[in-house]
Amino acid sequence: MTKIMPGRFTAEVDSPFVVFLIGMRVNQFWSFSKWLPVAQAMTPMLKTLKEHPEKGFLGGEMFFKLSPLSTLMVSYWRSLADLEHFARNPSDLHLPAWQRFNKAVGNDGSVGIWHETYIIEPGQYEAIYGNMPAFGLAAATKLVPITKRTDTARARVERIKQL
Repeated sequence: MTKIMPGRFTAEVDSPFVVFLIGMRVNQFWSFSKWLPVAQAMTPMLKTLKEHPEKGFLGGEMFFKLSPLSTLMVSYWRSLADLEHFARNPSDLHLPAWQRFNKAVGNDGSVGIWHETYIIEPGQYEAIYGNMPAFGLAAATKLVPITKRTDTARARVERIKQL
């Protein structure tokens, strides 16, 4: 079972990082042969990324929505260059999966895919976790207790700017 951290915590990152959101939306549920391979491709990619921290993946969280069937992964990366290298490198798992998707699904409308990329500078983010296990950005980087000095969102942003 995941260890709950009683109290209030924040994430501390003193260098730029990337937040990458990626997801899939099943538009035609009965088209299993179209969306199931897309869904199954993520697990081996994540396994590889976790086994090879030099690729720049810091961590992430996966979420599911049942209606319409959709996924969302919030991931954290050391840099945009690391993310792009993983996405485009023929010897990594993403590019072949992307090519299979384009061949099998393309623009037929059966499966929707999307992503958003955010480049975050130190002092340009804020996070709070109350009575939670290490989660999100704090799980991917550094979980630190909130103190009187970092009790408000503004104070946490200002603290990070000073690191």
